Amino acid sequence: MEYLYCKNDNFQDFASGRVLYGGKGIPNFPIRLLLEIYGRALAYSNKKDDLVIYDPCCGGGYALTILGYFHNKNIRKLYGSDIDEDMVAHAKKNLSLLTDANLKKRKEEIMELYNSYGKESHKEALDSCDKLSSMLVRYISTEIFLADCTMLLPEILPDIIITDVPYGNLVEWEQGKGSMDAMLEQLWRISHDNTVLVVCMDKKQKINFEEWKRLEKQNVGKRKFEILKKK
Repeated sequence: MEYLYCKNDNFQDFASGRVLYGGKGIPNFPIRLLLEIYGRALAYSNKKDDLVIYDPCCGGGYALTILGYFHNKNIRKLYGSDIDEDMVAHAKKNLSLLTDANLKKRKEEIMELYNSYGKESHKEALDSCDKLSSMLVRYISTEIFLADCTMLLPEILPDIIITDVPYGNLVEWEQGKGSMDAMLEQLWRISHDNTVLVVCMDKKQKINFEEWKRLEKQNVGKRKFEILKKK
């Protein structure tokens, strides 16, 4: 796949567990691919600033947090939801790092670890905290809530929806075979006419819900993503 919106760079400052909170069983979306997909979605969007972004399968909130840093100037609000209470709690912790106050607290946590153990990785993480802080140029409102995205969702009217559908042995797709289209129906219901939807999924998964129009489809390794818009 040709990358149009994100150069090949070193993203080590955003590695899970370095500054951002990691955890066992929490999938992390490849940063360059995430930023590229978001850039493509934004290109299709009628709105380029003051954006509302939603991830209905947010897991630990890693992808939303990354977008909050790299597109800090143009995002007004980040919504995330997940069916797992532990994931929701984890996502809230990560999204909280989009404020100077909470990033400072995180730096103090890492400093305590460095003072106790003197590890080079902790020292590097302290440097990463400063780099992340420099990227925060505006306040972004965040809201994370518990929800099954195949069922009734609040009408939040997002400008861009971007999500990585559960797969593999890490998580279970709760409603079985029909869950993809059930999710797409709910996302259609809570969206406005110009909402752009990005769904990343296993190559075997298919979208059958016909009220979304496909704008783009790309295979990336064992996964694929589709960009869609309301018909």
